[in-house]
Amino acid sequence: MSRAVAPCASCARSVNDLYYNSVSTIEARPASQRVRVRRLPNRAAYDRATIHAILDEALVCHLGFVHADQPIVLPTLHARIGDRLYVHGSSASRMLGQLARGVAACITVTLVDGIVLARSAFHHSINYRSVVLLGTARLVTDPDDKLAALRAFTDQVVPGRWDEVRPPTPQELKATSVLWLPLDEASAKVRTGPPVDDDEDYAMDVWAGVLPLRLQALEPAADPRLTPGIRPPRYVTAYHRGAAHART
Repeated sequence: MSRAVAPCASCARSVNDLYYNSVSTIEARPASQRVRVRRLPNRAAYDRATIHAILDEALVCHLGFVHADQPIVLPTLHARIGDRLYVHGSSASRMLGQLARGVAACITVTLVDGIVLARSAFHHSINYRSVVLLGTARLVTDPDDKLAALRAFTDQVVPGRWDEVRPPTPQELKATSVLWLPLDEASAKVRTGPPVDDDEDYAMDVWAGVLPLRLQALEPAADPRLTPGIRPPRYVTAYHRGAAHART
């Protein structure tokens, strides 16, 4: 939970001091006012390196847009190539078809790094890294670009997998729509560090701190129809998320 209400005026510290958990912004200015972080702006980051790293580590994004006067938010895979973020889906999807015709969209990504346990219920929070991207999706029509994007989707999930599997057939390519959004209007927001309690609460006899969390792969489960003797490759047995997923 992120704090939704500022602390009362009687608190000894200022709002800025209370919310000291922040990141140093390499690029202080947002690309537009639409992506300026207004709530706890000291947690904002607008530099491409931070934004790219969060997008590359995340497995799932949420794609929001309006379809037939109804707000829609779709959880979906994504992949970044340079300063473009790609999403994909069925070519038969009417919603993606509308999105490709120039509907304004919003993509969000969140990585949860820990649960922040404070001495008061009000100050509980989570440590997180998040990105918000605004823009207009564009349809990928060039066959080579489409294939490159599909390779990026595969390597976003499991780096190295594309080189070992069968590539898409012409029919599969035709059945798949690939869209991209420029990373021109994007911002990141990051919380790190321990809880920040009211001064009078630090004397309480209750445990406080951070419970770190991470996405961890478990033991691979082989397909029942797998040919005997085929062992999982290293990119499966040593699978992890993090900086190794970074791309240029």
